Amino acid sequence: MASELASQPETWAAAASLTAEQALLPARGERIAVVGCGTSWFIAQSYAWLRETGGHGETDAFAASEAFVDRGYDAVVALTRSGTTTEVLQLVEGLRGRVRTIGVIGDATSPLVELVDDAVTLPFADERSVVQTRFATTALALFRSSLGERLDDAIADAGLAIAEELDPALIDAEQFTFLGRGWAVGLAHEAALKMREASQSWTESYPAMEYRHGPIAIAAPGRVTWHFGEAPDGLGDEVAATGARFEAGRLDPMAELVRAQRVALGRARAKGLDPDSPRNLTRSVILDD
Repeated sequence: MASELASQPETWAAAASLTAEQALLPARGERIAVVGCGTSWFIAQSYAWLRETGGHGETDAFAASEAFVDRGYDAVVALTRSGTTTEVLQLVEGLRGRVRTIGVIGDATSPLVELVDDAVTLPFADERSVVQTRFATTALALFRSSLGERLDDAIADAGLAIAEELDPALIDAEQFTFLGRGWAVGLAHEAALKMREASQSWTESYPAMEYRHGPIAIAAPGRVTWHFGEAPDGLGDEVAATGARFEAGRLDPMAELVRAQRVALGRARAKGLDPDSPRNLTRSVILDD
């Protein structure tokens, strides 16, 4: 996990350069769905927000197991690191011959490559660790670049996130709540998942404006509320009044996720845990028939 998360500036730059692969993604104006499981579902949420609000076309994001894809979509994008996740394979199989499918996949030898109509493979971002870091963000770098966004600042911010010295108070905190707005909501959900997976930490995540509607009740001294991107006015003061720490994201939200990944790794090490083989988890969820 340590070496993989540290490689993200390089893998993001590599994804941004894949112009031919980006051309396989849905064209401007197409109505699409993006599906995935776990981490990939959260990245799908971020891509969907960026694509639709950027005027590229209506874009929905679904967990593959709960996807409503028989809605006249022009294409369905399936995001998966392993290409072996049962729910994704079943969904794509059911769409064959009816809707164009595009796979964004880490393992270029996986069965999904042959199932989809077009495959974008990112083997340079695939991982050995069970806990995903660089594949998820590299896929999002690919998506952001395909929408016309330059990633120079995000890549520079990722370098800062990797180089900075971690605050011991973040390693020792009792609880984390991650927040975001817009495309950063999916990244907030992903940050919370990383903390749970790698370090067995108590974490929650919400859209920022929902935080006042109940979740702020758990804010207290020794706990952290971490916002990705620009926070709503007054939120930092409200969190500070509870005695909790308000961590205001100062970097590109994708680079802020890298900071959270590093904290998750640091907390795992402090607890004597192996984040590459977390309890109850495997690299891919493959269900019995």
